[in-house]
Amino acid sequence: MTDRTGPRAVSSGRWRSSTATPSANSTPSWCATSLTWCGRTRRWGQSWSTRSGRPCPPGASTPRDATERRAYAGRIGGHAPGLDHAPRSPPVTETASPPADPSRNATKRYIYAFGAGRGEGDSSMRDLLGGKGAGLAEMTNAGLPVPPGFTITTEACNDYFAAGERLPEGLWEDILGAIKAVEEETGKGFGDAADPLLVSVRSGARFSMPGMMDTVLNLGLNEETLQGLVALTGNERFGWDAYRRFIQMFGRIVLGVSAERFDHVFDEAKQARGVEQDTDLDAAALREVAQRFKAIISEETGRDFPTDPYEQLDLAVKAVFASWFGRRARDYRDYNKIAHDLGTAVNVMTMVFGNMGDDSGTGVAFTRDPNTGEKVLYGEYLTNAQGEDVVAGIRTPNPISRMRDELPQAFAEFQRIAERLETHYRDVQDLEFTIERGRLFMLQTRSAKRTAAAAVRIAVDMVEAGILSEREALARIEPDQVDQLLRDQFDQTALAAARRIARGLNASPGAAVGKAVFNADRAAAQAASGERVVLVRIETSPDDFHGMAAAQGILTARGGATSHAAVVARQIGKPCVAGVSALVIDYATRTAT
Repeated sequence: MTDRTGPRAVSSGRWRSSTATPSANSTPSWCATSLTWCGRTRRWGQSWSTRSGRPCPPGASTPRDATERRAYAGRIGGHAPGLDHAPRSPPVTETASPPADPSRNATKRYIYAFGAGRGEGDSSMRDLLGGKGAGLAEMTNAGLPVPPGFTITTEACNDYFAAGERLPEGLWEDILGAIKAVEEETGKGFGDAADPLLVSVRSGARFSMPGMMDTVLNLGLNEETLQGLVALTGNERFGWDAYRRFIQMFGRIVLGVSAERFDHVFDEAKQARGVEQDTDLDAAALREVAQRFKAIISEETGRDFPTDPYEQLDLAVKAVFASWFGRRARDYRDYNKIAHDLGTAVNVMTMVFGNMGDDSGTGVAFTRDPNTGEKVLYGEYLTNAQGEDVVAGIRTPNPISRMRDELPQAFAEFQRIAERLETHYRDVQDLEFTIERGRLFMLQTRSAKRTAAAAVRIAVDMVEAGILSEREALARIEPDQVDQLLRDQFDQTALAAARRIARGLNASPGAAVGKAVFNADRAAAQAASGERVVLVRIETSPDDFHGMAAAQGILTARGGATSHAAVVARQIGKPCVAGVSALVIDYATRTAT
């Protein structure tokens, strides 16, 4: 397969900043930093604050000068201007100005806790807590094993944009209080070198948008807390693996460094040691990778990787807010007719680790088969891995049935929880979980995306089981799913006569014919001109959504039935073959052999 289209020119930019300093006669009590768009390097300035006793990372509030602030359509009713051609696009200039009226948000509540038996919300609060936050609160209230954490509301996101991309008055103090509560729940300290609290920072909109917004894992790591983590676990390899993952994810999502630069370093490390799997790299190799990652960030941004956990948290929360208006998120909402003014919640959760050894793992599962609707636990997992390895398709995972043999106690508990959640929600659930040293933790529950055929079978089965009424079942079938049932399939005689090139997983059913295209932008452009294309990728990422939506079908060399490519393809009704490991895909030559 060869993509014969020519190359496209792509332009990009970086940040440069200058520190905003207070005037001699001012006594401000907010944090400020000035960020200025630059075509060559990305930098940010140091923050200053007169709030004694409170950590105040750079940019905890970034007020704008009235003459330079960027206008938004309505309150945040449209998308931010300038965001049409990049996942995240900066304002032209940010300069310090006095904070908003402190009484404005005095009665607003921005933080709701979950985990450790105290869920401050429930499943009815999706508009405020987002689907993920509402699910975490509901699972907590049901007594399920959920790591302690808190949800920052969608209202905080909307207020952030309404204030010109400033944290709303009082939110940072609320976040600090919530972190303190999690410290007390876990007995760990955020930034404590001896027993560090590490957290994930994850998006969570009202409607499920799988992979379209950003997540940062292992936040709170630096050279000091890393040593504490290693000492506590007695596992140096695990510590360096967690640290390199954090640097890579933070650098890509928060600091805007190209993912390809990190991937190249990691591939070089494996080649140099003659190994194929990420898990085959030892602690020394991962230490070298982490240091090279930090060097890349310094080169790209002009500053060392941030080491203050509070600064890391501040920047990550803002990055998740900003991802609401990222290109892929807007494309997804446009395709699915979701309003742009809902905002996203942010979920800050205590890290549990699936990469601590062979008694640990992570996975994604559905309470029924999302392809066929069969009532069987369907999913995949990986031992000694973190969640991104499964959903991003970085490694091809194992079917969840193998977990019964490898981690039998955790599997039995997970089966019970899966059945309980489907019964509670009266719908097929999409579940994320992590096992840390044999102990199961639930990280997410949401209604599952499914094919049209699966939707019909599930609706019928639930009526027959007395779970749904006929009226409820009919309401579950969307008009576009009926259309999917009428789409083409390959003739079985033609399939029998065809020459098989390679084999992969049936991640989403259907038939597709088209020119092989290896770039999402090119796929969208060629489809717009009337060509039929098949998007071919090593693995897809959320940034590929517009190309996936435009293509007739999707083919990936890596990933499984719960990877990003598979989940999205099922939802939008595109045939997808994933995990075609025999294919060698070369983006430079646009070939697959």
